[in-house]
Amino acid sequence: MQASERHRSSSMYYHQPLQQIEGYCLPQYQTLNHQLYYNDGGHGTHFSNPSSELYCTLESSSAAGSFTVYNSPSTVSFSPNGSPVSQQDSQSYPPDHYHSPENNYGSPMSGSCITDDLSSFKHKLRELESVMLGPDSDNLDSYDSAISNGTNLVSLEMDSWRQAMVAISSKDLRHILVSCAKAIADNDMLMAGWLMDELRQMVSVSGEPIQRLGAYMLEGLVARLTASGSSIYKSLRCKEPESAELLSYMHILYEVCPYFKFGYMSANGAIAEAMKDEDRVHIIDFQIAQGSQWITLIQAFAARPGGPPHIRITGIDDSTSAYARGGGLHIVGKRLSKLAEHFKVPFEFHAAAISGCDVQVHNLGVRPGEALAVNFAFMLHHMPDESVSTQNHRDRLLRLVKSLSPKVVTLVEQESNTNTAAFFPRFLETLDYYTAMFESIDVTLPREHKERINVEQHCLARDMVNIIACEGVERVERHELLGKWRSRFAMAGFTPYPLSSLVNGTIKKLLENYSDRYRLEERDGALYLGWMNRDLVASCAWK
Repeated sequence: MQASERHRSSSMYYHQPLQQIEGYCLPQYQTLNHQLYYNDGGHGTHFSNPSSELYCTLESSSAAGSFTVYNSPSTVSFSPNGSPVSQQDSQSYPPDHYHSPENNYGSPMSGSCITDDLSSFKHKLRELESVMLGPDSDNLDSYDSAISNGTNLVSLEMDSWRQAMVAISSKDLRHILVSCAKAIADNDMLMAGWLMDELRQMVSVSGEPIQRLGAYMLEGLVARLTASGSSIYKSLRCKEPESAELLSYMHILYEVCPYFKFGYMSANGAIAEAMKDEDRVHIIDFQIAQGSQWITLIQAFAARPGGPPHIRITGIDDSTSAYARGGGLHIVGKRLSKLAEHFKVPFEFHAAAISGCDVQVHNLGVRPGEALAVNFAFMLHHMPDESVSTQNHRDRLLRLVKSLSPKVVTLVEQESNTNTAAFFPRFLETLDYYTAMFESIDVTLPREHKERINVEQHCLARDMVNIIACEGVERVERHELLGKWRSRFAMAGFTPYPLSSLVNGTIKKLLENYSDRYRLEERDGALYLGWMNRDLVASCAWK
């Protein structure tokens, strides 16, 4: 990673005064295994030839959780532990049959059961009618008659088939994705299988935003049918690329989109405001990861009139992020200590290598005489609530934190409703949310940019598969809207801590460096960052 930092592009990063500080990724979003992009040809690990298009990412058709990367003309498969497996051992789609760069949808339409020819379309429809309505149904009029009486269940099923065929004929990828998810929700496996075959010919990780998103949504649907979503989610852990030529995937996403900067800046602004008169500050970060959030806050405290306070940070994190860092929390402590020393800020670091679900008061190292700030940035949605466990760690943590009498508690979360929603509405919400996310990436990173594929595969796809394919304790990506978070904080005894206008102005200035389609709104003391008409991230503070 140090080598990677030496080669990083200055246009992609903040110009930090301390250039030797290593770059940080944002593991609040867990990312896909870096080995998906590496081929081992017997000469060590190297990045795949950028001229060779990568077509598919997660191979969900194996219940064991193996997955495949399509790297034309060969296919490389990996088992859940990241080791290569043979073609015979991997249940994979044929690599290039469904994906051709000659077609906007990744494949020639000749592979489809639908053609643009109307007579062929009607012929296929008659075949379906013959199967579903019986041999007496020999023309399209019988279908219309059956629908008109409104009592024939089979005719309603035929209506679904006919609508799906029309969607395929018009190449309406979004409609087909929705129809496929609805078929799975209705346990119509014949319809679902047919639509999946069509979708495989239309999606492409190098196409338009909806085609790229569709590739990962399709994999989530396949994983749901094969019950392999949990295996994929557990096996595809964040690990930075080893090549000195590659940047951290999460750091690229951090730079090309303002979502995470927005969250970190708004939380840091609330903490700085609450601690402006304090001499000793203790920050508890419930998912510290690489510690990137605290770089700018340490710098801000260093410039505080009257001198900086003594800062102590308790970093909580689990083994998943330790894997991403390439080591334990001591790595974060050394980085932040070195930064604080450079800016002459008195600093201590307390490591708590433990899952948020297991945190108790004694793990937090609270001391008398310190002003306490608690940070929940992109973390609480991973905690199971009352719909998953009687222990309800989501609300338990809030009550535990309130018992510590903090001066401020910051919350940053994705503004999405996927926690308790049933599969089909959850699929629709995920499709809508990530459509905005993929469109926002599209305006910054060109479609042919190899790092755009890396970012989307390694930073977003894993979460989508978990949301779509998993249920119960296996579904750990459980987002809630800010209205629900407000209720939880209020029940735990918190009151709102309004964000200062200075924070709002700073973020507005940040957004000037991005597309004018990003939207910042302040509502009821909270800040919302969105893409066009879709809210994506919400930030607020409590006391």
